[in-house]
Amino acid sequence: MAIAGSLLLVLSGCSIDTIIWGQDGARVITTTETLIAEASSDAGQPELCTETHAEIRDAADWAHLSPGEPEEFHAQFWEDQAALNPTWSINLERDGQESALGETYPGDVFYREGDDGLCVVDIAWTTITG
Repeated sequence: MAIAGSLLLVLSGCSIDTIIWGQDGARVITTTETLIAEASSDAGQPELCTETHAEIRDAADWAHLSPGEPEEFHAQFWEDQAALNPTWSINLERDGQESALGETYPGDVFYREGDDGLCVVDIAWTTITG
């Protein structure tokens, strides 16, 4: 079954993210991978919206993160970000890292369509509380 699924991916030219999340969701994942790479290396500048509230903070804060699940933005879950008019949100997952009490890391990223694609409008930081 796995071989048939892999063959289907190759023949269709689609990534697994495109099949699971659709083209738009896959684009959010790809954009988030780029954001994490740029923010964790100090080498690049992530694509921020002009009127962003996003805090990138330190490169070390972005180490060992990967994109989670993209979702169309839902204001009832994210009231603080609603006024920023994001179109997408995605949670960030920690790759096997131990967490220390009080540690803070970027937990969710909010995107809006910009002139050149998706831009970051806000980042919700998560603090380990227990």
